[in-house]
Amino acid sequence: MSSTLIQVIAGGLLLGAVYALFSSGLTLVWGMMNIINFAHGDFVMLGMYVAFVVWTVFGAGPWVGAPAAVLVLATLGIVVYFGLIREIMKGPMLAQILGTFGLALLLRYSVFWWFGANFLSLPGNLVGGTFDIMGLRIQASRLLAGVVALLVTYGLHLLLTRTSLGSKMLAVAEDSTAAQLMGIRPDTMQAVAWAIAAGATGLAGALIATFFY
Repeated sequence: MSSTLIQVIAGGLLLGAVYALFSSGLTLVWGMMNIINFAHGDFVMLGMYVAFVVWTVFGAGPWVGAPAAVLVLATLGIVVYFGLIREIMKGPMLAQILGTFGLALLLRYSVFWWFGANFLSLPGNLVGGTFDIMGLRIQASRLLAGVVALLVTYGLHLLLTRTSLGSKMLAVAEDSTAAQLMGIRPDTMQAVAWAIAAGATGLAGALIATFFY
């Protein structure tokens, strides 16, 4: 196997780990509420812009920008759930599709209005240079993003399968009426799911922003 092919595979695995992180949020919302969030990609974009703003205002890298993106996007997820999703869930599937698609357009063009439509990026050396690992040259930013994404994705798996909160969320996903009879509040669990999904997406966006415009 050539070194070039190994290089491509290593880079693809690291980037795929980040994609897995923000797709886990999409599948969490779908699994609990049968709603496809068409604004999910725009949540990634917002996470990237949060990281950019943190660097512009405070001069801080992803060690500050990533937690800030998680906090901002998790808050946005709760607001979106109570302000939009809870209402459109009562309507037909078309209302759910148009509702989240409209949210995507609102977020996208609000960012265009505020930041402009030009490409923006963080400094290429914000995280570090390039590592040479057994002949593989890997950017520090991509390595950091891939490792953090893997750890957080595994943490989300443990949250859903090994904790009381995860059991309650899975109960609501299986049968919200039965869960409510057992003292679990579906509204609360669904809001938590949106917070986790959006927070994970914000983290993925902040990590991607270190090596992509």
